[in-house]
Parts: sequence; structure tokens; C-alpha cells
Amino acid sequence: MACCSAAVAGELRRTAIVEAVERVRTSVVNIHGEKTLAEGEVPPAGMDSDRRVNGMGTGAIIDPRGYIITNHHVVDGVDPINVTLADGEECVAKLVSHDPDTDLAIIKIDVSKTLPVTPIGTSRDLMAGETVIAIGNAFGYEHTITRGIVSALHRTVQVGDNQKYEDLIQTDASINPGNSGGPLFNIDGEMIGINVAVRVGAQGIGFAIPVDKAMQIACELISAKRLQSVWHGLVVESEPSQHNPAALVVRSCDSDSPAAALGLEVGDRITRVGSLDARRPMDLERALLGKHAGDEIEIVLDREKAESKLHLKLVDLPAHLKPNDEPIWELLGLRLKPISGDDFRRYQTRYRGGLNVVAVRSGSPAARQGIRRGDVLVGMHIWETITLENVSYILNRPDFASLSPLKFYILRGNETFLGHMSVAGAKTR
Repeated sequence: MACCSAAVAGELRRTAIVEAVERVRTSVVNIHGEKTLAEGEVPPAGMDSDRRVNGMGTGAIIDPRGYIITNHHVVDGVDPINVTLADGEECVAKLVSHDPDTDLAIIKIDVSKTLPVTPIGTSRDLMAGETVIAIGNAFGYEHTITRGIVSALHRTVQVGDNQKYEDLIQTDASINPGNSGGPLFNIDGEMIGINVAVRVGAQGIGFAIPVDKAMQIACELISAKRLQSVWHGLVVESEPSQHNPAALVVRSCDSDSPAAALGLEVGDRITRVGSLDARRPMDLERALLGKHAGDEIEIVLDREKAESKLHLKLVDLPAHLKPNDEPIWELLGLRLKPISGDDFRRYQTRYRGGLNVVAVRSGSPAARQGIRRGDVLVGMHIWETITLENVSYILNRPDFASLSPLKFYILRGNETFLGHMSVAGAKTR
């Protein structure tokens, strides 16, 4: 009798929260490492010694081959990026792609086993008051579990001068330092958000990026066009039907693309790409990870309730579709964004305009010279840099190779700094 009572008690303790955590905790990873914070002026004018600080965060596995989504600020400047799996295995990750504006990044670990993937839900139907669960590396305590409710939706949070989050989920689940980049789950164990921010000094107030927005950004970050410079020509979106709950519908198909040549049309329903069920646009890009021009992949269509199989051959991305800032990224290691006239005037400087530095590639010429995210590039050599076209003009000049080391001017706060960077492939005078 006592045995039966104990069994019943155990079942009563196995709540929906316990069951959700048991299903998903192995798909959550802990991220840690050291970050270099450069201080002082831009070299060669003089810079104080670098400071090494410990960083920590959390990530969610989105592909069994080791692709993980997290916050950009968790991995920005961290080298190496150390990842601990739920079973204690330690790995070193590489940064695959990132977007500072949305504070999201994709990293990858190389493992010999198939990893559990975080179940992905939707943030479209979230309800204020519903139960949520956070799993993360809180204060360095790995796989800490907290619970709470959705306190509010569509929140806007300003963090410092350079980071503004919009349309966030607010929750009273404890979101502590180290939780950043980790998943927020619903009671069914589906990820409905990526934890991003905590109000310092506030209790019971945490925030998360809605999962639908996060997956849209993740799709762009891992796209074949971005990572492998290959092209398929499709624009798709999720549209499950009663006949087939796992499907993508083709919304557009470039007329001269490989997809169009194959006969794909607007309105076609894609149910499978390679070995993956096609539930959301990210599944199409996941299936193409590691593919190159000339590779083929099978696409399964649902046309009038009949299954059709096609083989899509990828091609090199046409020159006119390549981002116009790619040479800037490749040569200098900078992602730049124009600044409106009204926003620039607050700097109260003699310069007419500039470009905001939104990302700096680790180990690049810009990084070696101490240029940071948030700086404003106002000039290079004898030319002003108000638009991306201004920078492209400089990089495309016939005599560009003779300009190295390239003189540059940046604004940091209300101060102007001068520096010189040596550009790979350019002649040093």
C-alpha cells in the first residue's frame, strides 16, 4: 500500500512543467569564454592594454549538426567560444553569422553525434498570464530552470546608446545574467522566445525576442545566399493546411532562377527539402547548409494532393544580387549603416555625416586598429564617408592598393580619432 501511495505521489509531482523540462533540457547549451574589451584611443594614437572579462550565456540547438542560436552580445568578441552540452561535453564553437541590430547570432559546434533540436513553437498566439519556462546559464549555474508567466507583450526596451529591442515578450520568470541567448518555453515545451535582457536592479522583469521574429532572422543568417553565395530564387512562408500540416508555400520565384527553370510556381506547396520536413522557411535554408553551386537537393511538392519530386540545382549568386557592402566586409571587416542627418547632428561635429559601425569582424584590419561597434566612420584618406557608395568609391579606385596603410577618421562619443589600417592585398608605401 505504501508503495502504491509513493507511486501516486510521484505522479502528482510530475507536473506539466517537469515533463516539459525533461523533454527539452538536452537541447539547451551553456556558452562561456573570455571577451577582450579594448580601452582608450584607436591605435596608433595609443590604446591602453586590453582587458579580459568572463562572458557567459545560453543557446538553443536549432539543427542536429550543431547549429545553435544565441544572442550576438553573448559571443561578440569572445575567443574561443566554449560550449557545454547538457551531458557535460565541452566543445569549441565558431561564429557562423550574426546580426548586431537584432542581437542574434548563429554559432556551430563540430560533434560526432546527432544533437537534440529545440522544439520550436510560435509567438503568434501568446496569452498574457500563460506559464513560461526559462532554461539557462544563470550566473554561471548551468541549466538553471525558472518559471513564470507572460507578463506583457510588445514591449520596447532601450539598452545603452546602441541597442534597442522592440516587440519583446515580458516575463516574470527569473532572467539573470547568463540567461541571455537561451530559450523561453511554453508549458508544452515549445520555444516561444529567446531571452535577451534583464532590467538591472529590477525583480520579476525579464524580456525575450518572440520566436517567430527570431526564426525569421535565423533564416536570413543561415541562408545559402549569405553563407555559401549560392542561389535558388525562392521566397517561401509557412502555410500549413488541413491536408498537410507541414508545408511551405511559394510566395515568389525569380524568373531566371534555378527554381523557375525547374518549374516551381507561386502557390506551390513544399512539404520536404532533402531529409527535412518543410515547416518554416528556416527549414529550406537548413537543408541547404553546406551546399555549393552545382549541388542538387530533392524538393517534394504537394500539388492538388499529389506528391511530386523535383531536384533543385544550386548556382552561384548573380553579381547583381550580392550585397553592396560585401567588399567593405571582406577588405576592412566592417558592417556600416547610414546615419540620418537628424541623428548625426547630435554629435555636434564639423563633419557633414558618417556611417555607424554595426559590426566588426574578429581579426580584421578594422578590429586590429581598435574600431568598435558604435563608432562612426566619418572619413577615409582624403574623402568623407557619408554613404556606403562613398566607401565603395574609395575601395574601387585604381590606386587603392597604393593607399595602404589606409588613413581613417572615426567619432566615438564627442571625440574624433585618427588611425591607419593595413588592408590585405594592398601595397604598403
